[in-house]
Amino acid sequence: MKMADRPDLPVSAFDFDLPEDLIALRPVRPRRSAKMLHAENGVLADRHMADLPQVLRPGDVLVFNDTRVLPVQLSGIRHRDGHSVAIDATLIERLDGSRWRAFAKPGRRLKAGDAILFGDLLQAVVETKADDGTIVFAFAVAGAALDTAIAEIGAMPLPPYIAQRRPADQRDAVDYQTLLAKRDGAVAAPTAALHFDSELFDGLVAAGIGIETVTLHVGAGTFLPVKAESVREHKMHSETGEIDAGTADRINAAKASGGRIIAVGTTSLRVLETASAGGGMLRPWHGSTDIFITPGYQFRLTDGLVTNFHLPRSTLVMLVSALMGMDETQNLYHHAISKRYRFYSYGDGSLLFTA
Repeated sequence: MKMADRPDLPVSAFDFDLPEDLIALRPVRPRRSAKMLHAENGVLADRHMADLPQVLRPGDVLVFNDTRVLPVQLSGIRHRDGHSVAIDATLIERLDGSRWRAFAKPGRRLKAGDAILFGDLLQAVVETKADDGTIVFAFAVAGAALDTAIAEIGAMPLPPYIAQRRPADQRDAVDYQTLLAKRDGAVAAPTAALHFDSELFDGLVAAGIGIETVTLHVGAGTFLPVKAESVREHKMHSETGEIDAGTADRINAAKASGGRIIAVGTTSLRVLETASAGGGMLRPWHGSTDIFITPGYQFRLTDGLVTNFHLPRSTLVMLVSALMGMDETQNLYHHAISKRYRFYSYGDGSLLFTA
């Protein structure tokens, strides 16, 4: 949706009060036992993710994001003039074979030219420091060697609302990765898919539900707060991805046969809507998208969405409001809070259909 076409709505219209104790710090086990709030035809039903094979129809298609989260949370030491300072960095965007843009703490203690040692062997130099606080690190190794080093010493980049309450650990290496993850590139998980385990996939296939994958490498912008006062003024972050021709053909065929196309996660939905041509047809696609879906958006392809419960005033709540309607979304979230659904990345899920 172009800026001029966006509604001139205040960001405050997407606010709500969330009790802090509803923020999930760990996922439930097994994954499919998470609660699922089902909204369809104006009716709310309290279910569980394990119920999906019975709730969906044969011929429906679930579309997952197959991006894989990189362990881009690094700890290191800055050396300068005989003094050392501990530095925590989160890599957020790969610029080329040896350079990454990152958030760093304490960023104020860094300046261009500083040498950083991450772990025991991975060396980097602060190349630039931007006004927005981001740092560009130039590493001493590149390509596959850099990927290997990051994988060995890095930790999962937990969202701020979890990382502020506990450090990442070995459980997160499994918990914060989806079962369909195969394409390295994300710095945050497509968290709606975290609810799906092998037993749930088996049940879906047995029920005649299609499973397809697309790619959108989730960036750190997904966690950035909306600072504008109006929806029209917000600048959406850009992310890269891909849909291949075979996937597009199968999804189009399912749609033509009456199957509903249900995105698993807002990232999958953004890819599908970006790559939809006129008449609701999906085309092969490769590139970047900064699509911003807000109330008033006309969905081209997507019929439904599996998603978690999101941050107040976020672009993700705006997307849900575009799908469901603003009043309906407020009712959805009030219901979830009253029934003590767990929120955010490790929280419970919902199954939502277009109004």
